[in-house]
Amino acid sequence: MPGSEPELNGWWRAGLAIVGPALRLLFRIRSAGVERIPRSGPAILAANHVSALDGILLAYLVAQRGRPTRYLVAAEFFDKRFHGFWLRRFKQIPIRRGMGDSGALDEAVATVQAGAIAGIFPEGTVNPPPGAPLLRGRTGVARIALAAGAPVIPVGIWGTQVRWPRTGLTFRRPLRPSVALTFGPPIEPKGDPSSLDDIQAFTTIVMTRIAEQVTAARNLAEGPGST
Repeated sequence: MPGSEPELNGWWRAGLAIVGPALRLLFRIRSAGVERIPRSGPAILAANHVSALDGILLAYLVAQRGRPTRYLVAAEFFDKRFHGFWLRRFKQIPIRRGMGDSGALDEAVATVQAGAIAGIFPEGTVNPPPGAPLLRGRTGVARIALAAGAPVIPVGIWGTQVRWPRTGLTFRRPLRPSVALTFGPPIEPKGDPSSLDDIQAFTTIVMTRIAEQVTAARNLAEGPGST
């Protein structure tokens, strides 16, 4: 039944206990609008992507609200023994990039309709120059939101690229950089999920709101006390 998606299981609780202190040790974490993450019921978190650490940090904040995050993850990672083990334990959703994987989208829609929080990076990949405009948004977020009837919460992330940019892990100063995540007002889904025009229009709205949150997150991360 809708809204019956289970909350944090043992794997998530263990991960929260282990990963949380490590993240707090590595970063000065700042956030705004966290209360917009619902305590129950479906939602889709749509964020910009500046680092391989984005998903971990976002999932950590969501888990603090008592909710697991179900990401759409490139299917090839499920084929790797180490990655696949953890992705399955945390019930992530495989998707074949660039192949129009309707099966994965159907699974994502069903997962959200069951009451889950889904996470998605509409840019599809880490943005090489984090200060540049967002990459073109892919339409998966709109397809899932319109079909599931779930609100989209735009998320801005800034600062993770200081420690792990697209080029790989680095330990340059500052030793404990500030990172910020900001959560904007939910965007209620409007449009026909079978209409390409409606899908593209909703995608444009989501990307515009994400861009606004990126500016807010950057200002928060680079504000007083950021170093």
